[in-house]
Amino acid sequence: MGDGRWRTTGRWRTAGSALVRVIVVWAVSTLTMLALAGLLPDFELQSADGDSITRTALTAVWGAGAFGLLGALVWPVVVRALLLVPALVLGLLVFFLNGSLLLIALWLIPDGRGAADPETAVVVAAVMSAVASATSTALAVRDDDAYRRRLYRLAARTRPRAVTGGPPTPPGVGGDPEPVPGTLFLQLDGVGHRVLRDAVDDGLMPTVAGWLGTTHRLTPWRTDWSSQTGASQLGILHGSNEDVPAFRWYEKDTGRLMVSNRPASAVELQRRAIARTGDGGLLTLDGASRGNLFSGGADQLALVLSMAARRGRSNRSRAGYFAYFADPANAVRTAGSFVAEAVRETAQSTRARLRKETPRVSRGGAYPLIRAFATVVERDVVVAAVIGDLLAGRTAVYADLVAYDEVAHHSGPHGHDTDRVLARLDRSIALIAEVAEHAPRPYRIVLLSDHGQSPGATFEGVYGLTLRELVRVGCGLPVPRRVRHTSWGDPQTESGGGSEARDAARDALRSALHRPVDEDGERMGEQVRDEAEPIVLASGNLALVSFPGVPHRMTREEIDRRHPALLRTLADHPGVGFLLVASAEHGSVVLGRGGAEVPLAELADDGPLAVFGPGAADAVRRTDRFPHVADIMVNSMYDPATGTVHAFEEQIGSHGGLGGEQGRPFLLSPVDFSAPVPDGGELVGAEQVHQVLRRWLRECAGPQVPLEISPPMSDAEAFLPVDGPVVPEKKS
Repeated sequence: MGDGRWRTTGRWRTAGSALVRVIVVWAVSTLTMLALAGLLPDFELQSADGDSITRTALTAVWGAGAFGLLGALVWPVVVRALLLVPALVLGLLVFFLNGSLLLIALWLIPDGRGAADPETAVVVAAVMSAVASATSTALAVRDDDAYRRRLYRLAARTRPRAVTGGPPTPPGVGGDPEPVPGTLFLQLDGVGHRVLRDAVDDGLMPTVAGWLGTTHRLTPWRTDWSSQTGASQLGILHGSNEDVPAFRWYEKDTGRLMVSNRPASAVELQRRAIARTGDGGLLTLDGASRGNLFSGGADQLALVLSMAARRGRSNRSRAGYFAYFADPANAVRTAGSFVAEAVRETAQSTRARLRKETPRVSRGGAYPLIRAFATVVERDVVVAAVIGDLLAGRTAVYADLVAYDEVAHHSGPHGHDTDRVLARLDRSIALIAEVAEHAPRPYRIVLLSDHGQSPGATFEGVYGLTLRELVRVGCGLPVPRRVRHTSWGDPQTESGGGSEARDAARDALRSALHRPVDEDGERMGEQVRDEAEPIVLASGNLALVSFPGVPHRMTREEIDRRHPALLRTLADHPGVGFLLVASAEHGSVVLGRGGAEVPLAELADDGPLAVFGPGAADAVRRTDRFPHVADIMVNSMYDPATGTVHAFEEQIGSHGGLGGEQGRPFLLSPVDFSAPVPDGGELVGAEQVHQVLRRWLRECAGPQVPLEISPPMSDAEAFLPVDGPVVPEKKS
């Protein structure tokens, strides 16, 4: 009886607190509306003949109440309907939608006393939403339960879940057992080991600096040859990145062009990994995956690319956006930051162009909007989802923050632009760590990256032609007239090749081009067969050349018979570090400048691969075994003195192959965990990182987390987050 009376009293107290908060927010919103009416000439709360102060105040009360009610009832419905709209467009519509709600609220005021121009309505709605959100948050902070409920709503949670498991209480010790620790894996996309160290030393990341040497240990690790998010994250989350030779590649057996950040490709790669390992992934037990390419087997998903291959009303790939944007204040704040970031990028790119900074790539078109989406919208949504996961007590959470990687591609890995991004990432980490202190279970936070980035001018920027054009030259295919007169760049800016290499490359190019060319660059008197057209795909400073007309992987001997100048034209070019090709005589060989040719079985970390450092030979050998390795694998030059590479696409900060910081990411882990590798050991490859993270999950939860989940091979696809058939990738 007493318990029932206590529960009833608690309910009344909660209801009373909620009512007080509503009244206070309404009052503050009313005062804000009155102030804006006095400041903005195009915003009126009075009739044409004028009104008394009391009448004007009542009009503001009506308007603020109607706007708040519409925000609570109509806004979530509108945002859910707009989930079919791309998130980038949704961010741009936020201001317009909020302003429209204000105009409707003014229309609902009795006697038609409220009026505003559409442009003014947008400003008034934004200010009122921000003030109301700040007031509500300030009141909620004083009430722990209200504050938690507010944060749960950001991630579509309703209440904390029971936290069970863990080591039993020792005999003779009273009280409840300690909650099982949860684990948060927070990936800072593209942040290399050196970049993190420099950011800490320069004071850009004080939160991370406070962890280093106290609560956390920093461990560098080495990527596979394919140093990019698709390969690394697939290996980290699913334990296998076998047969992922690059970011994009062509598969001869299916005629499919695979691109790691395309939804249909991502879901296929995840399916293959699950079938290969017989395991659902790192997050199969009570996990959440946020902002990733792959699910990791988690049952809670938001902004996961492999989900986007699922079509229909049940598509949850944008569910994270709804949870965040359902609060109009969040929408307005993020949209405002989005616009500010787009303006900041435009100003930074303009400054770089006026100062004639080099290297430099084009940053116009839609790029300012793409950057703002990655650095603002995705960051805000992922952080809010992670906060909800922590307060809900999830066992394992893996989230990816992509801001640095996106900016570094166009601004370079080091500099003012990326420094500001790193500082904002540190603030996000600090917020997440602070919220973790209020979670229903203790959390151990692991920071890690999937790869780094290496600086350098683009291949085309230095040598005046693209790799695709160089391949066509070597194949004797039509090329633009300008390629015949291209220079090899300023010898002082070229790295890794002397005058003999340049002379040999120039001679090979001239020999291959010694044929008549018409005004359109077409070869005269010959009809080029379609099957002779090579497919050249760039993945940072790694490129893949495939001949689709040949159903199998071509050998060096076959390529030489068809295109005698191709391999030497590529291998002797000063912008190319080495080639990997199959060989009928030697199995596979690595080709370098000056006629260097080393069978793969005899390959060591010297010769053509000496500048790429330890482990390069093993990485190349592993990729050579992949079923879908290209006919010719091309890795750009690397200058160890400057750390530069040449990307085969428009990026001055790149990753994807061997050479420099791109292959040296980091792992920052709590000292409570066992060491990632024994003293003197080295952590190599994303698959080894997966094993380390699994071990740490077992250390947190003991027998609660199994070593593996091994379904029959026929049931492996059941672990995929797909209700219907996968949408096939379009051929390109």
